[in-house]
Amino acid sequence: MAHFLSAAVLAVSAVLAPAAAVGHAPVWDDVAACESGEVWDTNTGNGFYGGLQIWQSTWTEHGGAAYAPRPDLASRDDQITVAEDILRDQGWEAWPDCSGQLGLSGRWHAVQPGDTLESIADRFQVPGGAQELQSLNPGADLTPGTLVRLP
Repeated sequence: MAHFLSAAVLAVSAVLAPAAAVGHAPVWDDVAACESGEVWDTNTGNGFYGGLQIWQSTWTEHGGAAYAPRPDLASRDDQITVAEDILRDQGWEAWPDCSGQLGLSGRWHAVQPGDTLESIADRFQVPGGAQELQSLNPGADLTPGTLVRLP
């Protein structure tokens, strides 16, 4: 069953919640519930595929072909891994209707093993470095899979 959260609770959980068992923030299940009714293998014939309704060219551009030819043929975990790359690149606007409904916006990074605020700031050339990331993510949990807001 879909479980939609208020924008305030969702924003906090997206930043601070520990990663789900497979190493991804729980917000992805909310996005999938909105996009596809959480049907991870859906192919409705509209050019968008899988639980997160990823456009085929976007899937390929963000490395999805390494997992499966189309998103609907990939596992939930693999779809989210590709979606995290899309999120870093395009922000939540890659899912315009559902991100609006869920109160999500901006670019985010899913924490990887060994990440620090300093390494994330360096990787994404954040003006103000780790201090800027800390101000955007007070009390940030750097557990792999947790989402960290990028400027």
